[in-house]
Amino acid sequence: MASHRGRGRSRRGGLRRQPGSAPSSPARIDGHAHLSGLEGIARLVRSARAAGLERMNLACLWRAETVNANPEAFVAKAEHPELFYVFGGLDHCSCISGGRVGSPPLAAQVDRLAELGADGIKMIETKPTSRKVLDVPADSDYFEGLFSRLEERSLPLLWHVADPEEFWDPVRVPAWARKAGWFYDGSFVPKETLYAEVERVLERHPRLVVIFAHFLFLSADLARAGAFLDAHGRAHLDLAPGWELLYNMSRDPERSREFFVKYADRIVYGTDISSGMRPQAAAELAGAVARWLSTADTFRESPDYGVLRGLSLPEDVLAKIFRGNFERIAGARPRPLRREIAREECERIAAELDALGRPGPHDAVRLAARRLGRPA
Repeated sequence: MASHRGRGRSRRGGLRRQPGSAPSSPARIDGHAHLSGLEGIARLVRSARAAGLERMNLACLWRAETVNANPEAFVAKAEHPELFYVFGGLDHCSCISGGRVGSPPLAAQVDRLAELGADGIKMIETKPTSRKVLDVPADSDYFEGLFSRLEERSLPLLWHVADPEEFWDPVRVPAWARKAGWFYDGSFVPKETLYAEVERVLERHPRLVVIFAHFLFLSADLARAGAFLDAHGRAHLDLAPGWELLYNMSRDPERSREFFVKYADRIVYGTDISSGMRPQAAAELAGAVARWLSTADTFRESPDYGVLRGLSLPEDVLAKIFRGNFERIAGARPRPLRREIAREECERIAAELDALGRPGPHDAVRLAARRLGRPA
């Protein structure tokens, strides 16, 4: 489940779709989705079908409690090889346990994930709540091996950095965000500090291929977003909402349209669909993002914000955003999973959970290993 986002989805209302206003359905790849638990695989398959998605990228989160979400994603990729890409999460057990439990160096983790067939790497470590737990700057020596190895291998990174600016403001933070623990007082790293760390990483690693999740939370400042893309030629932005992303850019749809046309090669369609959502809700979410890109409709999707004003982008731009850019970054098809290596990786994670004294997650990871051990 995409616990780090999931905002403003449950209540719908406002302006209804007008007859004839539904967008066409070009082939779409969802570059940003989440799977939680083996039981979520079947639901996510149904969600992809309901939403008309040709393929879906599983962005695996690092989790202090369960190591990461890789085991269930490996199973999904093994059982649905044409549907799922996997951007694997990292393992920080050695760091968070103070060395009591060992985990491989980050560069070795990249090698292992590439060897077993992962299509990229996902980082949630610079979301403020995750950063507070790990407490390691992105530009520190700890992460240097990761970025160097990704650069060497040309393996893409999907990177969540910061959060909406209102989450640091006690007056503007939405009630649902505060309830989720996403109001960031002085005990959290400031947003600009996170951005400064990212700038230093990209200066050191100019060949790093990165998709910054949720538009790098710069949707309210397109001038800054454009300057960032101009400065970093291999950086991309994805459109996975938080609804604030689409609403910010709906304030001036003509300017936003110009931005999307100018940077058509640098923007990736994503939804933040999770396996915890009903398939119909997932289809509505994916459709809303596509409708906003494809039509000139005015409509409402979240009661926490105003109205969305569609960008009505040209077909060639839509083709790049919906599909072409992600395929260029991650491949025209998901990489084949090497099941035995993936099974061994699940067993390694289960052993770490044993050492941490967490038998519940251990059982789920061992079940994933058993499913991977079955004949293809």
